[in-house]
Amino acid sequence: MIALREAWLAGLFRRGNWLPNLVSGVIVGVVALPLAMAFAIASGAKPEQGLYTAIVAGLAVSLFGGSRLQIAGPTGAFIVGLSAITARYGIDGLQIATLMAGLILLAMGLTRLGSVIRFIPAPVIVGFTAGIGVIIFVGQWRDFFGLEHFHEKFWHLLQALPQWHPATTALALGSLLVVVGAPRVRWLHRIPGPLVALVVATTVQALCGFDGVATIGSAFGGLPRGLPAPTLPEVTLARVIELAGPAFTIAMLGAIESLLSAVVADGMAGTRHDSNQELVGQGIANILAPLFGGFAATGAIARTATNVRNGGNGPLAGVVHALTLVMVLLFLAPLAASVPLATLAAILFVVAYNMSEVRHFARMVRRAPRADVAILLITVTLTVLTDLVVAVNIGVILAMLQFLRRMSASVEVAHQDALEIERELGTAGGDQGGLPMRMPPGVMVYSIEGPFFFGAVETCERALVQTHTDPRVLLIRLGRVPFMDMTGMQTLEAVIGTLRKRGVAVVLAEANGRVRPKLARAGVLAVLGEENYADSLADAARRCSVLAGDAGI
Repeated sequence: MIALREAWLAGLFRRGNWLPNLVSGVIVGVVALPLAMAFAIASGAKPEQGLYTAIVAGLAVSLFGGSRLQIAGPTGAFIVGLSAITARYGIDGLQIATLMAGLILLAMGLTRLGSVIRFIPAPVIVGFTAGIGVIIFVGQWRDFFGLEHFHEKFWHLLQALPQWHPATTALALGSLLVVVGAPRVRWLHRIPGPLVALVVATTVQALCGFDGVATIGSAFGGLPRGLPAPTLPEVTLARVIELAGPAFTIAMLGAIESLLSAVVADGMAGTRHDSNQELVGQGIANILAPLFGGFAATGAIARTATNVRNGGNGPLAGVVHALTLVMVLLFLAPLAASVPLATLAAILFVVAYNMSEVRHFARMVRRAPRADVAILLITVTLTVLTDLVVAVNIGVILAMLQFLRRMSASVEVAHQDALEIERELGTAGGDQGGLPMRMPPGVMVYSIEGPFFFGAVETCERALVQTHTDPRVLLIRLGRVPFMDMTGMQTLEAVIGTLRKRGVAVVLAEANGRVRPKLARAGVLAVLGEENYADSLADAARRCSVLAGDAGI
């Protein structure tokens, strides 16, 4: 309810804000109409189920989400995963997986994991969205060309092309031209291109009645009027176990897509969303949607952007968007029987192109570091050729490994000479009798700079153990170590033990307020000896003097 509360406090429910949100909500509802049906059919569901999803999920996210601008519903990003789930487990399996995904999203929001999801690297996000765009594009060729025998493999598609249906293809090409061209016509630019194409193509098919053209009426029997009564899917323990993987896939993709959409809305409108509350809203939406015959939903970037562009500034626009679709179901459902599936395929062609972000993809390939380009291309390839979950998992793992490599390379173990130490001691005021304090002979000083974690231990261990000529005392300065993990502390303990066997005493100094308690808790200071730890360089110099057998400093 955070978005509602913020909108109320901002005065967005005052009468002066009603009109912009009402207008924007109606426009977004009109935009959502063809998209919801197209996404449903592409996901293996019925067209009305896409509308149910947009209504129920859109209303829930507007009321319970963390962004007052978010518009939710079925999206293109889900098509690949949902169609695979539907093909394997049926529509009831998809609805159970959606319900489970809603519970996962709800748990993620309540445990405040919203900020963690945003750390998925850009090459992975761009890679899998581009891959999804390619799959949607290829997958819609069946309806676009009116192919009867088609398996969603590119080679089979090429073999089936000679069977294309002329009337279907003509309607599809005309629809595609209208979707792309309508926004460029002065008196049509305010009307969404997909809606113009839907009206034109449906009118042509209703008047001409082309034989062999698949429509919503011929394929699905048309649209029923109104929302169905709520029903609970038949959930059993066996089904829950079977659908755990698909549910997690839906939840992760839904979390990523919804938070990306919220970030886009913030950038356009200058607002700030609550990522954890947004996941709570998405969880509630995905719990409710399958109860009313719908399926998985998430924040829709294109519809959310349309909402902002048309003056929507509060949750009222999202509510009106849902009510607009309810009105369509109640009063215009019979007209949907003549909607050609080829027109919906043409709309998805444009969606696929926009999702693939060709210009952004090409710019990233040209300008990004080579390692990021490799991650991008691997993610795209795996998305197209294998599985979305595999692609995202491997992309994230590769990005993490690359990050660890860069972090470990940034850690330095620097040797400090006597003159440098003397200068520091004098600047710090460590003097006796007016003479600057010095480090006694036989003491070697190393300063570690950067995080001392498992990815950097090899560098640090090699530098500390291989001191070439063994000194009497080795002073290790930790003042520039921001944090240290367990592997780093174990390595440090091992280095202390190795050097002691060689007759080298070790002194640690200057650990910050986070690192020192960890060293004590891990037992490193006990192994070292509390007397061999110093909070300052001056105290460390005195201790080194004692260990080196030199009483004068």
